[in-house]
Amino acid sequence: MRKQVFTGSPWEPVVGYCRAIRVGNIIEVAGTTAMKDGEVVGVDSPYEQTRFVLQTIEQALKELGAELSNVTRTRMFVTDISRWEEVGKAHGEFFGSIQPVATMVEVKALINPLLLVEIEVQAVLD
Repeated sequence: MRKQVFTGSPWEPVVGYCRAIRVGNIIEVAGTTAMKDGEVVGVDSPYEQTRFVLQTIEQALKELGAELSNVTRTRMFVTDISRWEEVGKAHGEFFGSIQPVATMVEVKALINPLLLVEIEVQAVLD
């Protein structure tokens, strides 16, 4: 079984990707940023961007029959590691009791200079 979720991003058909994919009991969610209708959500707020990103990811998971409790790994890419606590706080609000393995790394830049956070996740259905 292979099921995909698309968000309608203009980049999906150009780059050739989907937001999330389920193959069997494994779900992978692509790197997700705080973009809505071509605009950055939460400009200059890693906390708000992280919350928006995780809400978007949660919706994609639901479309594939999963929920946050199925997440086993998160990868967070941030443009300023000195603001890690803002990203971590939002991540903790979504995953506090779930506690997936997590990685946070600083990257030089994301696709839009106003984007501060990009997150991808892996989930496994029982």
